[in-house]
Amino acid sequence: MDRPPIDRVVVLMMENGSFDRMVGALADGGRFDGVDFSRPFTNPDPGGGDIFQAPTESREIFHDPEHTLPSSLAQYAGGTNRGFVADFARMYPRATEAERHEILGVYRRGFLPALHMLAENFVLCDRWFSSMPGPTWINRLFAHAGSSTGRVSEPGSLFSAKLHLYDERTLYDELTDAGVDWTIYFGDVPQSLALSHQFGHLKHYRRFSHFAEDIEKGTLANYVFIEPTYFGPAQNDQHPPHDVLRGDALIAEVYNALRGNPELFAKTLLIVLYDEHGGFCDHVVPPSTIAPDDHTKHFGFDLLGFRVPAVLVSPLLDPGVSSTVFDHTSLLRMASNLFAGVQPLGRRAAVANDPLAAVTWRSAPRENLPEATIAPDLAEAVREPLLEGLRASLFGLTHHLESQIESAAHRSALMLRAHEALGDAWDQAKLATDRLDAWLEHARPHHGVVGRVGEALGTLRHRVGL
Repeated sequence: MDRPPIDRVVVLMMENGSFDRMVGALADGGRFDGVDFSRPFTNPDPGGGDIFQAPTESREIFHDPEHTLPSSLAQYAGGTNRGFVADFARMYPRATEAERHEILGVYRRGFLPALHMLAENFVLCDRWFSSMPGPTWINRLFAHAGSSTGRVSEPGSLFSAKLHLYDERTLYDELTDAGVDWTIYFGDVPQSLALSHQFGHLKHYRRFSHFAEDIEKGTLANYVFIEPTYFGPAQNDQHPPHDVLRGDALIAEVYNALRGNPELFAKTLLIVLYDEHGGFCDHVVPPSTIAPDDHTKHFGFDLLGFRVPAVLVSPLLDPGVSSTVFDHTSLLRMASNLFAGVQPLGRRAAVANDPLAAVTWRSAPRENLPEATIAPDLAEAVREPLLEGLRASLFGLTHHLESQIESAAHRSALMLRAHEALGDAWDQAKLATDRLDAWLEHARPHHGVVGRVGEALGTLRHRVGL
């Protein structure tokens, strides 16, 4: 079949899960390159001996493993992948032995009901790597634009002193210019707004609460990207310390909504994907790659990050495994092959493998597709002392958005709440989402304002290196 019989792609990108940890137990003695508990992969324990890959049922991880570029390279350990436990022990010297064992923990088959059902009933990719050995913010930029323009770390600040906004062409610029409809659904504060060109496309942003409604009406766009809820009581991105099953419920919700409209789903590919490994062990050594551009001062971008779970879901796909090498720039290559007039961005995307070409498509859709189940005992989100990492960076982004509101009344009302930034993570999350809502209310109705804001953001340069 020369052209896959689909006209719509939905990408759901979750957070912080290595392939081995999330789906490795489904290997069943060799179905794909996963976890073999009879011959488990090990890491040396600084406390003595080795730690083995072993089943876990821990849903909430309170010591968030590091996944910065320096930590990821330490975990890579010169091409052995045997530095995960040592790096965790370095970051958390008081962590217990059980917590060190968790770094090599593997969820047993069926523990993540939605993800595991999809992996066993559709096409699991066992060679999808994150785009660089580093954090969420940077890897997500590769999914949207094929490059981080040389940046390797997140701002990581509740305030915007280190904020860098990325003035680079995005996939969404390509889709818009080619006349392809697209939507980014988001839970609270979309990280994709770190790309300044997005400020000219705000009409394409919708709350995730509208996703099922748009499917039911048959108005779902041709390219959809879903950002989960990153913080607050509704957090469901699977980032520690929150219940990993809350994110699995989001996966179920997305799939079940598509399944509920068989005619639409028959021409749709759902990609369930993770942005990076989150500091958890994977045994497959990342391969070399090519840099997307000449921004290689801080890192060569010639090494992919660790494997992440990726499942291709469609009624036109039979259960199977793809071992083709992908990274997040494969999304851009796929879009360029699917939609006329769309070009891949950057050198890596231009040569990346296309998921559409790596599978065998059925001539007719499958019937009686299984429904995804949701665990009945989801734990409440953890009320943390403060936002850190990606979530602190998102808070810093909204701090900047607040400063771009031209209405003095809108701005002053938010400024009166500045003390909430000194509260706990839920207080900070509420302020961040209210800032975003106020900014969207101000910017969306006025395309002139949006254009001016986008232009200003495009020329903004913070001189603090990341």
